[in-house]
Amino acid sequence: MERYPEWASYTLGVFVCHSCSGLHRNIAQISKVKSILLDPWSSSELEFMDSLGNNACKAKYEQIVPAFYYCPTQKDCMLLRDQWIRAKYERKEFVCVERQEPYSAGYREGFLWKRGRDNGQYLSRKFILSEREGVLKYFNKHDAREPKAIMKINTVNATFQPTKIGTAHGLQITYLKDNSTRNIFVYHEDGKEMVDWFNAIRAARFHYLQVAFPGTPNSELLSKLSRNYIKEGYMEKTGPKHTEGFKKRWFTMDDRRLMYFKDPLDAYARGEVFIGSKENSYTVLPGLPPNIQGYHWLFGITIVTPDRKFLFACETEEDQKDWIAAFQTVISRPMMPQEYAVEAYFKHKP
Repeated sequence: MERYPEWASYTLGVFVCHSCSGLHRNIAQISKVKSILLDPWSSSELEFMDSLGNNACKAKYEQIVPAFYYCPTQKDCMLLRDQWIRAKYERKEFVCVERQEPYSAGYREGFLWKRGRDNGQYLSRKFILSEREGVLKYFNKHDAREPKAIMKINTVNATFQPTKIGTAHGLQITYLKDNSTRNIFVYHEDGKEMVDWFNAIRAARFHYLQVAFPGTPNSELLSKLSRNYIKEGYMEKTGPKHTEGFKKRWFTMDDRRLMYFKDPLDAYARGEVFIGSKENSYTVLPGLPPNIQGYHWLFGITIVTPDRKFLFACETEEDQKDWIAAFQTVISRPMMPQEYAVEAYFKHKP
């Protein structure tokens, strides 16, 4: 929320930012909003606001928010913020634990629209999430016995991607298949359904990590339940010999994996690059080495790894600065013990 919010719900007694004031209007039967500066306020309304306020409302409406439940911020997509407001004030999910069953039960099944890998068509697919089995799976036919894909919870990630997918409720699910990233794009018309799936996946990941890393503080585990990408966008790239022409590709920086795709909604990456830390001889430099040809975009980036150099070109100087900042974030972070195994796999990849 903004530091000095300029809107308030005079029926709930909370101060909200301009963006969330619009979402509160979606539940007008519960929350009525006014501008603090522009609208008239009666003395009884002011007394009501004074008697409550955000801390009192938080204590009332957020009594039992599950540790794994994603509490959105101003930076998050509209769907997450809208459903958080509805869950809190309209459905009162965090006052009554029974109302949390859709994402707390450890098992969930339902139908989602899934994008076809080859033709881009969205078709209804049955999905099952089972904490006991430690998997998320989906079925191509409604009566199929065998799932089309089994995704192990330990590698699953989910992130809302409304702009990229082109629908407000679009969710990108990724998992590792033979240590390569596989993308699945899904949505559902019902916003609650989609956010319940998202939090059910987070719950399954939380309980998996609690078992896999006993004794680790919950605060450490919670940051690993789901992740947004560090950066995405188009760059040009050339091949390992640096002699081929540069080709425009869609890049995704997912933790330490830099992946590139021909199309942003491709199921598989064309390639993945592991980005380690500066202590392990990874660096990022602006510009390209001399004598390099074949690029169309002028703002180059060179990533130096212990084995080779990767060359990229950005369309604008601003893009170049943003990508360098994203790479620096990753390179300046020391590697975790388990990341050395991932690095070793990339080095020995055929």
